[in-house]
Amino acid sequence: MRLLLHSFAAALVAVSFSAVADVDDVLSYGAPCTGDPSRVAARYAAALALPGKSLVGQRITVPVDLAASRGFGINAEGTFHYRMLFNDVAEGWSWQPQVRPGEADYYRWKFFPLGSVVEERPSYVQEEKIGEPQRTEVQWRYDHFLAFDNAYAFYRHREDDETGFVAPLPAGIGGTRAISVHAVATLVEPPLSESTTFWKAIYSRPVDFTLKKRYFVGRLEALVICAADAAGGGAEEVARILPLPADAGGENAQQERTQR
Repeated sequence: MRLLLHSFAAALVAVSFSAVADVDDVLSYGAPCTGDPSRVAARYAAALALPGKSLVGQRITVPVDLAASRGFGINAEGTFHYRMLFNDVAEGWSWQPQVRPGEADYYRWKFFPLGSVVEERPSYVQEEKIGEPQRTEVQWRYDHFLAFDNAYAFYRHREDDETGFVAPLPAGIGGTRAISVHAVATLVEPPLSESTTFWKAIYSRPVDFTLKKRYFVGRLEALVICAADAAGGGAEEVARILPLPADAGGENAQQERTQR
């Protein structure tokens, strides 16, 4: 009996470590500056297969899609700027209709875009206009995001177009070197969220289009700026934006918990 108990305990430990390894395999991305943006969709799909509770509290590093970031730029003085004016999560779970303008944002959560994947599915023939058979394409698009609700721990809350993440870069970084940005966050409850919107084909646009927005949901820990040689060499970290001290205008964790 004692041997059986020891064997059961050993098996339980093995299963526990295996589960942790699975989570790490899905979420870990190596050090910032080394990740491949094309893997984000696969990582999200793999995370969906894991128990949600196993993801909570895990750290994740994801590359920000700068091509889809309207507010990103580096000025002539070499200052990195990622404006957040248009980066509000507009899902229902982000709404705060009870807040007063000027005291808090209507949309509680902000986002970084992480990239999109388009999937072409089998087409079919139908009649959107009676008597005129028409081939209808079927397209699904998956947009991926990191959603976080502690943006104002990193910059002051201001109502203007320039509000966002700012960091000076070393001389010469923004000119000839390729810039990438990686977000480091800790997943919260619930760690994943997804919404679906469907547009039915019409005669003038014969496409059934399904849009899925998929979110990693967490607390942002850092925004890491990386630079690579124009020739495609390995990227290196050149700046890291961390939360501001509370006395410098940042909101500390206790203040944010109180607001919740």
